[in-house]
Amino acid sequence: MKIRRALDLYANVVRIKTVPGLKLRHQNVDFIVIREQTEGEYSALEHESVRGVVESLKITTYENSRRIAKFAFDFATKFNRKKITAVHKANIMKLGDGLFLESCREVAALYPNIKLDTMIVDNTCMQLVSKPQQFDVLVAPNLYGNIVANLAAGLVGGAGMVPGESYSTDVAIFEPGARHPFLTGAGRNIANPTAMLLCGVNLLQYLHLDGMASKIENAIAAVIKQQRIKTRDIGGYATQQDFLRSVLHQLGY
Repeated sequence: MKIRRALDLYANVVRIKTVPGLKLRHQNVDFIVIREQTEGEYSALEHESVRGVVESLKITTYENSRRIAKFAFDFATKFNRKKITAVHKANIMKLGDGLFLESCREVAALYPNIKLDTMIVDNTCMQLVSKPQQFDVLVAPNLYGNIVANLAAGLVGGAGMVPGESYSTDVAIFEPGARHPFLTGAGRNIANPTAMLLCGVNLLQYLHLDGMASKIENAIAAVIKQQRIKTRDIGGYATQQDFLRSVLHQLGY
């Protein structure tokens, strides 16, 4: 959180996409989760007003709500996405989430070629589990975006399959899009490196090195599709090094 605030990394992007070769409940899933990550419930503004009573502040500002909405619509335009779903709880948090929705609608008026839908976060989670193919881009405040991104990661094979990235106006950081097995598998040679490799792919694309990015992405997809070398989290027994060696082999090394 300190790094995000220091660098003003206001936009977190998680790409949710199925890779052929995995046994999943849903196939042909391909959508983006965009999360505002500087305010909301994660503002960390809490105090104990009297003993045993804690007040926690949820901060929502017009400036940051409009900024993340514009980022989402610009991102959708760049990657030829046609629909944005704004995730909220404005039926209960009428002022805070109401401001977020108002900001999304205001920005949507500037992008007539992109459809804006709104969906309560509870229903969003149910719809993700039952029919994730209906989504294209989701934009959400901090807490809801975190929940939705982690739930969505489970649809495509888990955190080891999902890359993420964070943006400010002049900085981009590429990191796994959900809580990654590396955190518990460090030093044991068991964690799925796919998410980290795909972060590298996205970094290369960001630097306009599309040819190199495509080669690595295709190599990863080929290894998974062959179904011979898979780490434990995606139904196999291969080690992390086995997977990396197979990717390198696909690349000709």
